[in-house]
Amino acid sequence: MRGIPPPFRWLALGLVLAALTPWTPLAARGAAEAGEVRALWVTRTTLTSPETIRAMVQSASAGGFNTLLVQVRGRGDAYYRSSLEPRAPELAARPDFDPLAETLRLAHVAGLQVHAWVNLNLVSSAATLPASRDHIVYRHPEWLMIPRDLANEMATIDPRSPEYIGRLARWSRARATDVEGLYTSPLQPAVGEHLAAVVTELATNYAIDGIHFDYARFPNASFDYSRTALNLFKQSILGELSAAERRGAEASERLDPFAYQNLFPERWSAFRRARMTSLVMRLRTAVKTSRPEAIVSAAVVPDAHDAFTGRLQDWRTWLDQGLIDVLCPMAYTQDARIFESQISAARALAGLRPVWAGIGAYRLSRAQTVQHITAARQVGAAGVVLFSYDALVSPPNNATSLAELGRAVFPAGNGSPR
Repeated sequence: MRGIPPPFRWLALGLVLAALTPWTPLAARGAAEAGEVRALWVTRTTLTSPETIRAMVQSASAGGFNTLLVQVRGRGDAYYRSSLEPRAPELAARPDFDPLAETLRLAHVAGLQVHAWVNLNLVSSAATLPASRDHIVYRHPEWLMIPRDLANEMATIDPRSPEYIGRLARWSRARATDVEGLYTSPLQPAVGEHLAAVVTELATNYAIDGIHFDYARFPNASFDYSRTALNLFKQSILGELSAAERRGAEASERLDPFAYQNLFPERWSAFRRARMTSLVMRLRTAVKTSRPEAIVSAAVVPDAHDAFTGRLQDWRTWLDQGLIDVLCPMAYTQDARIFESQISAARALAGLRPVWAGIGAYRLSRAQTVQHITAARQVGAAGVVLFSYDALVSPPNNATSLAELGRAVFPAGNGSPR
């Protein structure tokens, strides 16, 4: 691929590979033409016992839902049998229990599809660090994203020192409303290799109907200023610079460790977005190679501009290049007009690709949830995904709340998209 800058060669190759597995109705079972998708995000707290999984499947079926997005990789751990990541500590009391296998067994009998929900970049809470020393934050602390505000300090600490993770965790805890925890960096090739192995393991070993990517984004535009990321960007653009630009950058770098980022801010943003897109492309290829019929979906920031600039998440390109089969905008607003506007805009940008409207039901009354579902249908969404099952059956709701909601919006039963 002569003439393509080095950081974009992998992306360009991937776009060629993606073209070989284009979106088709078969590859997107569950799209509008096959029936409305009525989905629930199911967090890992429900996957801790056979009893809670059985109750979840029964409630979802009684409520007329036909698709479950189950969180099998929450924070760099596994709610399935994995040779790559540590078993979730919540499963310690049941060493032989496989939550994903049990969900698939019960859900498929009930006529529900199951998608493996995988959190990509977010790998740990900052409040409570992982217990297992096999966790990725301990095995590869050098893979963690670093915020610009902390970069100079972190550059003086050995990543293998306990202080490295500790300092990053303390910084993140102090900003818990903006930063949800510790993140691995999509800029690093080794991270992509690991995640590709994780999704290959899932797609190969389990009869899943799809894989659902979450946290395919940066915490905000002030990440990743780790030493490795800064050097990767520098190396990626050196060949593009004129002799004068190179001399100026070298002179600036003697005083400013962020010289290349400060001198070429648009290229820096484009570099990070491209690497994030390359990761999505690589993971799609891994899924489709192991399980071609599986649906690849992604939970995204609902406003395309905010996603592009604030989270370096270029989901418009993911759609344009066929890197995902289904878009799931997380339109968690309580305002019905804003919700309708966000889903309508996403639907327009998605073109022929289906949109499953993400609804923040945990923030809504039952009447508001019904209103949002109705609005999603009116603007042409192929389905809805409610966040979350766990909230909908927890106080002030109860075990019958889901069935009551279903009767209000899904009167014809679960309308399986199979």
